[in-house]
Amino acid sequence: MTMGGVSGGRRRFLTATASVVGGVGLGFTAVPFISAWQPSERTRAIGAPVQINVSKLEPGQLITVLWRGKPVWVVRRTPEVLDTLSTLDPILRDPDSEVTDQQPEYARNEYRSLNPEYLVLVGICTHLGCSPQYVVAAGADRYNLGDDWPGGFFCPCHGSMFDLAGRVYPGVPAPTNLEVPPHRYLDGDRIEIGVDHGAEDALS
Repeated sequence: MTMGGVSGGRRRFLTATASVVGGVGLGFTAVPFISAWQPSERTRAIGAPVQINVSKLEPGQLITVLWRGKPVWVVRRTPEVLDTLSTLDPILRDPDSEVTDQQPEYARNEYRSLNPEYLVLVGICTHLGCSPQYVVAAGADRYNLGDDWPGGFFCPCHGSMFDLAGRVYPGVPAPTNLEVPPHRYLDGDRIEIGVDHGAEDALS
């Protein structure tokens, strides 16, 4: 995979698929939309917090909820993914999350999360607001990402790529990492999106 830019073949592919801005992880993993856990339309409109129960989320799976009209993803990362994240640092644009407004302080760490196992991201590309696809390693061929694609997020609108901590690769249009929304753990199974968890309470 050429991380530093988009090849001519991929550019032609992207041109042909520029209208594809739809679902997350299409065809590669189960991605349930958790409508039963969302507040009403009125409370969503005013930015009410949203609770997610992750007790049935399988390793490698992604779920999506709406918060403030935005898709928010929760991914349960596997131990293999966690081991891989630090090896990607040399080929990422902002591996240490130095652009501080892209995540709360308590998520400014190697995993960009409170709990390394669970990644919480706003599912909107930081380029022009498309919704990237969740592409596991086995699905890389569909987007011509190469045999060394470790899994992550690919935006088919303009070719931006992010790893499984939401960190952006260089040579793509997206200028910054994906946003980590404010969130906290109510207990081991419930995450609340839209309420900050104090840095002093962050899980080690």
